[in-house]
Amino acid sequence: MIETGSISTPSQFSHSRLERDRFAGKPPQEVLQAVFGFPGFRSLQAQAVECVMEGRDTLVLMPTGGGKSVCYQIPALCREGMGLVISPLIALMDDQVAGLRQLGINAAALHSELEGDEAAKIRSDLANGRIDLLYISPERLLSSGTLDRLVRIPLSVIAIDEAHCISAWGHEFRPEYRALTALPRHFPHVPRIALTATADERTREDILAALDMPHAEVLVSSFHRPNLNISVQPKASETRQLITALERHKDAASIVYCGSRARTERMATSLRERGWPALAYHAGLSPIEKRAALLRFRSGEPLVIVATIAFGMGIDRPDVRAVVHLDMPASPEAYYQQIGRAGRDGLPSDTLLLYGGEDMARARYWLDQSAAPESEKRIMRSRLEAMIALTETTGCRTRALLHCFGEELAEPCGHCDNCLHPVLTFNGTEAARKLLSAVYRTGQCFGALHVIGVLRGKTTEAITRNGHDKLTVWGIGKDKSEQFWRGVVRQLIARGALRTEGQYGGLILNQNVARPILRGEEEVHLRADPVVETNSRLSDRGSQSSGIALTEDSKALFDALRQWRREEAQEQEIPPYVIFHDSVLRDIAMEKPSDLDELGDIKGVGRSKLERYGEAVLEVLETAQA
Repeated sequence: MIETGSISTPSQFSHSRLERDRFAGKPPQEVLQAVFGFPGFRSLQAQAVECVMEGRDTLVLMPTGGGKSVCYQIPALCREGMGLVISPLIALMDDQVAGLRQLGINAAALHSELEGDEAAKIRSDLANGRIDLLYISPERLLSSGTLDRLVRIPLSVIAIDEAHCISAWGHEFRPEYRALTALPRHFPHVPRIALTATADERTREDILAALDMPHAEVLVSSFHRPNLNISVQPKASETRQLITALERHKDAASIVYCGSRARTERMATSLRERGWPALAYHAGLSPIEKRAALLRFRSGEPLVIVATIAFGMGIDRPDVRAVVHLDMPASPEAYYQQIGRAGRDGLPSDTLLLYGGEDMARARYWLDQSAAPESEKRIMRSRLEAMIALTETTGCRTRALLHCFGEELAEPCGHCDNCLHPVLTFNGTEAARKLLSAVYRTGQCFGALHVIGVLRGKTTEAITRNGHDKLTVWGIGKDKSEQFWRGVVRQLIARGALRTEGQYGGLILNQNVARPILRGEEEVHLRADPVVETNSRLSDRGSQSSGIALTEDSKALFDALRQWRREEAQEQEIPPYVIFHDSVLRDIAMEKPSDLDELGDIKGVGRSKLERYGEAVLEVLETAQA
């Protein structure tokens, strides 16, 4: 566990002082540059900071990697009192605290995994005004002892991170978040700022209602992340498709999402057998197993984490280069949240979603079987259909995804699979009619492979036994491949003309949708599914895990700096990226600063880090260039 003691470093902001409010009264821009090392605010950060500085409640929607934390960290420091940050993710809290301490900020986290002496140390620091920002889980906050202690402490701001968790319509709803509506009663006149990366209009309204923030300023940033290469493929050879995607980033970190715990275990084992450093990560692991996996992932080593879709990892690692989904998420919100874990440092990263007709049919079936009220099922169904539509769109994939959040992209993105490799479509009316007829004439109880076998004129034991080789539809599709007919089945399921039922996934007609097609009253245009390797469908820019190209001498400096950072992180028992992100080391390698002043001008090198690491960095550069 990271040391909880306060950090003491000299600077113009008197970092050696333990008392709270040593930053109070300083202009936000000045604190941003001197402490965080950034020359200016990005996107909506300045507006968000201004709202909180003026004491107004605020809801901020900003994509992952967009800099949400600055929106509350700066006001927390510049206003009098201690900043209180509510977060559901222990790993993320620990990462944030470690990063802030590197900046000379006295931060701490209260959660269930603390040792007794650590918790006691934090309580002592709280009582003596030695904490600038306190991160806390909602469960810990709402316990009577904690509330009693905190109401006696002046607060500068209350931040509710991952605010979608408070909404019943959010993709990671947590009931304990609902109790946060009591915050104004316990902490009157303290401005609150709720932040999330994913929330559609309904979820936003629910967040504001659940937090009792009817007059909050709502700031919505663009959800477009140009560094993410979004790719979606029908499942063919799943393992081969996965490995092909991962091959591009062998020396980097990747995340693979699966729909069940058992599947994560199987896939992690399969990858390890093929020589990949892969670990399963899900809620069923013991605390020791989860902690060991997290420590390895946070260490900065190249690693593939295979995780359940429903389990939030809460990892702040910025250099994840690939996110692969082996099962389809239930909504665009969940999908966007998960792919958002890639490329938090702004460098090119790949995302790949593999899907099949079985995924769609299964998701619809379980939703129909759900005990949820019909009003909720309608909303859940609309989100599922939006996710299915996203997989089958023939237009710009990024534009379709942003549309789910109410954002309209003026031009095609130019970096998704459909933009890089425009999709071919064809009039599939006749093919659709043949397949629907075959489903009907075989009794609407057989799976896709059997129906396709009938269309292609196969003489399997099941086809012969059931007399399906005597049907008029037998062999009428033998001029097309099995892959072609699989694509037709999948797209008719996506269209809603077919559904599956029973233990063996028998195909059944949805009469309302299928009947007009069978009668020739409705044309069906289908996308062609060419056999294309994953590598050729992803952006060429994604092949450079390091992002921008470095010259040979700059690459040597970059490698030397990373080696120094790795050793420094191991000595401090912290993740390497809380010392400096790769993007900062890359800029240092390219600029080759010769003194502390030049090093201090590089973005991301704040005053505290300059004092802490400046001489060591310059020594690394001098040695590597000798």
